[in-house]
Amino acid sequence: RERMKNKLLEAGLDAFDDHNVLELLLFYSMPRKDTNPLAHELLNHFGSLEAVFEAPADELQKISGIGENTVALIKLIPEVCRRYAIDKNRSDNVLDSAEKAGKFLIPRYLFERDEVVYIICLDAKCKVLCCKELFRGVANSAEISIRKIAELALAKNAASVIISHNHTSGIALPSYEDEVTTKRIKSALSSMGITLSDHIVVADDDFISMAESG
Repeated sequence: RERMKNKLLEAGLDAFDDHNVLELLLFYSMPRKDTNPLAHELLNHFGSLEAVFEAPADELQKISGIGENTVALIKLIPEVCRRYAIDKNRSDNVLDSAEKAGKFLIPRYLFERDEVVYIICLDAKCKVLCCKELFRGVANSAEISIRKIAELALAKNAASVIISHNHTSGIALPSYEDEVTTKRIKSALSSMGITLSDHIVVADDDFISMAESG
């Protein structure tokens, strides 16, 4: 174990195979057990390192030798990566372009399996007042509640808002429902003196700005 830890500190994870990455990680939930066989079993069962980290907790627990502490540790990895990516982009909180908005939003969708809707409230200088998850597991964006969007925008005294949701299909192209919903949101907010600056559709590390695409 000391040899593997020293190797990590000296050369980073690039010097490790996938099963060694898991073996090293499992050290911290199984301090007195040989974790190499379990690392191999996890990879064989789920097929890849990515699939292991994104596996549902109940599926992980079906693997012999995997307890609650190990499940929590495995599920912690993508969540920490996501939080780190969000925090890394926190300094750029003036979203005065689609490029900046997309860069700000993409980390929030890392490892998401559900469709998630965010609203970003902006002041008159396009500075972020808040970024809030409003809905999760929505079948399509046509089900977005305009009332909730309006209530948050008014509560934050926003001059404008950006709406965002993800496509779990991996294709960022807006659907017909996305277009219809965007028009409804824009009309409702406009009647209250609030501008809908954009609707960003995210898929993996790609995004489309509905404002820029017309």
